[in-house]
Amino acid sequence: MIVKPKFRGFICTTAHPEGCAKNVQEQISYVKKQNKIEGPKNVLVIGASTGYGLASRITAAFGSGASTIGVFFERPASGKRTATAGWYNTIAFEEAANEAGIYAKSINGDAFSDEIKQQTIDLIKRDLGRVDLVVYSLASPVRVHPKTGEKFNSVIKPIGEPFTNKTVDFHNGEVSEITIDPATEEEIKHTIAVMGGEDWHFWMQALQEAGVLASGAKTVAYSYIGPKVTQAIYREGTIGQAKNDLEATAKTIQEELNQIGGHAYVSINKALVTQSSSAIPVVPLYISLLYKVMKDQNLHEGCIEQMYRLFDDRLYAGETPLDEQGRIRLDDWEMKDSVQEQISKLWDQLTTDNLKEISDIEGYRKEFFQLFGFDQPEVDYEAEIDVVKSIPSIAE
Repeated sequence: MIVKPKFRGFICTTAHPEGCAKNVQEQISYVKKQNKIEGPKNVLVIGASTGYGLASRITAAFGSGASTIGVFFERPASGKRTATAGWYNTIAFEEAANEAGIYAKSINGDAFSDEIKQQTIDLIKRDLGRVDLVVYSLASPVRVHPKTGEKFNSVIKPIGEPFTNKTVDFHNGEVSEITIDPATEEEIKHTIAVMGGEDWHFWMQALQEAGVLASGAKTVAYSYIGPKVTQAIYREGTIGQAKNDLEATAKTIQEELNQIGGHAYVSINKALVTQSSSAIPVVPLYISLLYKVMKDQNLHEGCIEQMYRLFDDRLYAGETPLDEQGRIRLDDWEMKDSVQEQISKLWDQLTTDNLKEISDIEGYRKEFFQLFGFDQPEVDYEAEIDVVKSIPSIAE
């Protein structure tokens, strides 16, 4: 079929296999051009098919030659529906890994479930023995608790009082004002249950109890803090409560890993165009300004640059530098005074009329489309393409 982008709100419901493959190859090429990392050998990435999780897997495999197991929940093509972008991303990654002689296998299913955890453990035992790095990069709006069966739905809301600020529809470039009502206590609880640290802890407990963590194994989960302009909707909102729980959980996991000399980290990463961030009001407008300012100051990074820097300069740089709360700070360039001061000045000036002039909304839109395999200059989007493709080594 001929595949074109189709949208439902802020989600693209189609994906282009060739465009997704191009995106993955660009990330692999970037890593190959960097210095080799004296890093992990056997890596488990939970949430491995898009964004930071995919970039982590690429960095581990092509930066330090690591064998990787990726866990994710993606949908294959069916009838007139294309597969999800993460499905095509994984195909491209595994094909490149196999060609390079690097072990790569994947498990598709609900990572919150005990069944998928056990399937992963069995695969590690059979093929790798133990893993020395566990990356936790799940992004899901819904979670079914594996012990109680309760279903939780996360929300993106402020806490305490309504939040009003500028936002943008990046499809048409219209800047408007949005007001979001505060979350209820139940919504806060649900968001923490979905996006907090409990599932990460469950994973690490299961892996440790099964004896599949190597001595000195590391684990890292990803978080975000952000600037003042997004605080009410992000760090001080429902998502922030979940991230606080995630960071507190890292300390609990660390205590449990002490017996094998392991380490648990939370990495505070830069704001980037992702499927998740595009759904958060205010954030796409902030990122459009951030990209403009950071590109002007030659500080811009995408997912793959961030993850390479995490592995090379933080996790495997000898002693890992941490902030006063014990967190890795990969948002250090984003939060530079020179960057944030310029964004604050531009924020007050932003209107629909000057958006293209003073922000990088075109860069935001381009990156968003590329998440789903579109807007790649070397791909012919008028050509028929087979959308039914299989991941080489989905583990059964």
